[in-house]
Amino acid sequence: MSNLLERESRAYNGVVYPEDTPSHRRRTLRVLFVHRDADAIDTCVQELKKGQFTVIHDFVLNLGQCAAQLRSQHYDVVVVEYPSPSCNSSQTLKFLHQTAKEVLVIFLTTGLVGESIGESTAQGVFDTVEREYIGKLPMVVRRALIDKKLREELEGARKALQHSQSLYRALVDNPTYGIYRCNAEGELIDVNQTLVTMLGYTSEEQVLAANQGSSIIPNLCNGLPFVGRSAETNRIEPVEIEWKRKDGTTLNVRLSGRGVYDDLGNLAGHEFIAVDVTEQRTLEDHLRHQASSDSLTGLANHRQLVEVLQTEICRSKRTGREFSLILLDLDGLKQINDQFGHQAGDRALCRLGQMLKDCCRSIDTAARHGGDEFALVLPETDMVAATLVGRRICELLEREAEKPALSVSVGIASYPHEADTIETLLYAADRALYAMKDKRPRVAHGLALSTGANS
Repeated sequence: MSNLLERESRAYNGVVYPEDTPSHRRRTLRVLFVHRDADAIDTCVQELKKGQFTVIHDFVLNLGQCAAQLRSQHYDVVVVEYPSPSCNSSQTLKFLHQTAKEVLVIFLTTGLVGESIGESTAQGVFDTVEREYIGKLPMVVRRALIDKKLREELEGARKALQHSQSLYRALVDNPTYGIYRCNAEGELIDVNQTLVTMLGYTSEEQVLAANQGSSIIPNLCNGLPFVGRSAETNRIEPVEIEWKRKDGTTLNVRLSGRGVYDDLGNLAGHEFIAVDVTEQRTLEDHLRHQASSDSLTGLANHRQLVEVLQTEICRSKRTGREFSLILLDLDGLKQINDQFGHQAGDRALCRLGQMLKDCCRSIDTAARHGGDEFALVLPETDMVAATLVGRRICELLEREAEKPALSVSVGIASYPHEADTIETLLYAADRALYAMKDKRPRVAHGLALSTGANS
């Protein structure tokens, strides 16, 4: 009989449950017995220990005590005596039906089970073990634990699927997120209405047709736009790229995506979320421009001037070529404000700023250094060439017809001949400028020009 029970324990309903399976070996099992016979309880505990369980058990005499015990302690299994005075009513079965949702319930029987219990057993709510075949108890417990785990995993998968479907539907219907799918070859196969609108089209069919001709949405297999692609997970890490709308304008999008797999685990394609960040990037560019430019003249501000000087110093160190800095001071700004008003003073500053822009090459940087002082950074320019630029600015101001007439004092310094740091370069140009101011009288349209080399 023991050999027969052992064989049965290893193959029940066609499923093998070896007693030395690592996942069950010496598993701790908390059991609550609802039984009046201490010998029967001891026999059950011994059989469970033989079945490679470490058993922690308690016992109560009726279902009322069982309910109280379950509220205060967690158990994996409840073993209930049947028949017994506490198991002969519909209320008892209702209680056990509720209990079985959280805890395995097994009836330890001494004869034929009742019709209600037999029906519940057939439905998988409870299980039964005849006391005559108590050796089956470990196998029944093990099978019930596996079934419970499978049910929990199935329920978890069902909830996860529902959540995924709900999330996908919410994303597809969300007017903020563009959604598109491609097949395993990277070809576009589906887009939502939000993405259609983003691209300036009126229907999904138009987008799919247009994409065949011009690849407005790049093929994933081309690789270049998707540098964040993980070969191991086929997940597209967030990446920002540019698309073209139907009207030819640029659309900045932030893409993130994931692989989609079929039932066999093969890659079937990818799903992408596209967020339009065009306005955000435009705003960021505007804010960066505001942070680095003078609000009145539109020239670079002092902060940007320092950054440009640092960049030019680094370049000069690499190439060995010099660059020059011109400082300009607008003469008589206070007199202009006093005589013509501050609006005319602001206009004078803007006139000089525009003059510097007109005299700049694309590689030059014109900046308002502060107050009535301006600066011009001239890469790849020596002192002689910078002096010519300074004279040209002064001469253009002389020929300007707008009133009041403007004049500037100019100081020039070059790197690395006159200085080797930003501070010393600014100081050298400033010293040259004020040396000329001290030597020459202030006259309208006057040319006051000095260099760091002769100051």
